[in-house]
Amino acid sequence: MSNKLLFRIHSWSALAVCLPLLVICLTGSVLVFKHEIDSLLMHDKVRVEPLPQRQSLDTLRHVVNETYPRYEVVGWSLFEDPSRADLVYVMAHGSSDWSYLLLDQYRADVLAPVVSTTHYLTDWLLELHYTLLLHDAGLLLSGLIAVILCLLGITGLWLHRSFWKNLFTLRTKARRVLYYSDLHKLVGAYASPVLLVLGVTGAYWNLTHFAHEVEEHAGGQEHYKMQARLYNDELSLQAMHDRSEQALPAFDATYISLPWEPGQGIRFFGDIDSSNPLLSQYASSVHFDAQSGDLKEVYDIREQGVTAKTIDSFRRLHFGDFAGLPSRIIWCLFGLAPAVLAFTGVSLWLKRRPQRRRAAAKAQAKEKAELESPAQTPGSVSQV
Repeated sequence: MSNKLLFRIHSWSALAVCLPLLVICLTGSVLVFKHEIDSLLMHDKVRVEPLPQRQSLDTLRHVVNETYPRYEVVGWSLFEDPSRADLVYVMAHGSSDWSYLLLDQYRADVLAPVVSTTHYLTDWLLELHYTLLLHDAGLLLSGLIAVILCLLGITGLWLHRSFWKNLFTLRTKARRVLYYSDLHKLVGAYASPVLLVLGVTGAYWNLTHFAHEVEEHAGGQEHYKMQARLYNDELSLQAMHDRSEQALPAFDATYISLPWEPGQGIRFFGDIDSSNPLLSQYASSVHFDAQSGDLKEVYDIREQGVTAKTIDSFRRLHFGDFAGLPSRIIWCLFGLAPAVLAFTGVSLWLKRRPQRRRAAAKAQAKEKAELESPAQTPGSVSQV
């Protein structure tokens, strides 16, 4: 494939997805620090003063059920940060929509009432980031845009594959077109590895989620609407939590999944001691029967193959939290790179477009002149 064709693919693909890609990347950079932003905007709702001991899960669940009797708990985030309030997902009776509330796990106080998953600013930005506010169609569209982001990264690196020779070159005093060209190559060279990671992980999540939705509801089946509690109310969540940590040594539960559709069990997801920094805080799980409370399955990520570990690593690679604050800052900054690339790329395209038109017109005129000029023959040559 010629460089000319690759350049056309790179240019037209970038122009086609420029605006939605900017929305996705800019919101992604902001969301790297989602909790920090929430802490600034609504500190009293998301932050708590830790006590030596948190309340039992059963006590906390009872408070939620008593406060919101027309809702059922379907998910529960137990954050590793002890000063971060528990986030409890619920579904209203007669609805298939998820909502959530925030709970002080030490004092059993509801800090924020039940709201939709797009109620607060950063929640809305998250929805905009991965669906562009277009629901299932947005899942597909954002997934395809992520694929194109990967294509842009690959074609850009190939077109400028000798960038390492002038990696730090930025002709700031040169003509604007040369300066923009250098800036585009420089930012692209540094940001492409991170953008490729973000593109691959984002495309995988969105496209697999969309495929699941199609598979589950292709026949027109609606999402299940909550009617009543789908698990045995006599079961102790705290006892199952403790059993999960006994069943899987060094396991620290970080999320509880309770049934939101008939036939589902109660599953504790969590972190586990490992030398692999890319394993997520939800990598391993312990599964219980929702009616009997019997232990059904123990899933230890350390015993899984390369494929399972790679897919699990997508979470930390996408969020950039695998090396703490430094990697998050890097991910945030490189997430802004498409804004620079879009500005310089579009500027170069607009600047060079008239030049390409003039060159094409000149070539056509020359070709036309050659066709119209009389052909010389031996008989037409003057004899002296």
